[in-house]
Amino acid sequence: MLKRVVVFAYGVASYGVFFATFLYSVGFIGNLVVPKTMDSPSRMPFLYALGIDVLLLGIFAVQHSVMARPWFKRAWTRIVPEPAERSTYVLLSSLALIALFAFWQPLGGMVWNIQNPTARMVMYQLFGLGFGMVLIATFLINHFDLFGLRQVWLYLVGKPYTHLTFRTPLFYKYIRHPLYVGWFMAFWFTPTMTGAHLLFAVMTTVYILMAIRWEEKDLIDVFGEKYERYRESVPMFIPNGSTARIVAAEANQPVAEKAA
Repeated sequence: MLKRVVVFAYGVASYGVFFATFLYSVGFIGNLVVPKTMDSPSRMPFLYALGIDVLLLGIFAVQHSVMARPWFKRAWTRIVPEPAERSTYVLLSSLALIALFAFWQPLGGMVWNIQNPTARMVMYQLFGLGFGMVLIATFLINHFDLFGLRQVWLYLVGKPYTHLTFRTPLFYKYIRHPLYVGWFMAFWFTPTMTGAHLLFAVMTTVYILMAIRWEEKDLIDVFGEKYERYRESVPMFIPNGSTARIVAAEANQPVAEKAA
């Protein structure tokens, strides 16, 4: 019983670190409230700063992708208790982001700077909508499973873990990756686009586009023909007129963006 309690406490603590990191990311990317943001004053020569930022983004991308692959999970769970695997992934992803926040180097330079107050407000609203869409999407595909809480809770109460079934709730009826659409909005809708922000937006966008290919391959391995039909019928990011028809046939079956 002690082991179950420890694993559960570990899962809750890992989730707490994630949620604090998520909230900080809003301020970091949006230059809001937090002490150090993406666009704080530059402090070192451009090339040094650029190298550090690319390295930090690369570390996060490698950790976030490699640890999400099934082959890594099979090897990793020989060391980490299986119920804590997802929590460990969430914790290490959060720590990689915390390192990025701590060591990020602003680059200076200006790509655009919107001066009109109404236009700036619209950009901030779209930025906030992006983060809201990310959060809503996680709940649609089971927020607590995505961040490891469901796994450690089932282990605590002595129930076996059951995999989620394939469903297409709300946004997922019209686009396959609403969570990533939310991230794109959060990264790109800014009234002031600096050099550092552009680097961040471009690299994270490229990473997401690459990661989707690996993720969808994993989803096909798990859900087979159901996901194949879904992928053929529903666009990746932009809804079209035909998507509303699809889902009636697939209605109770998750598109779980478990990784990137």
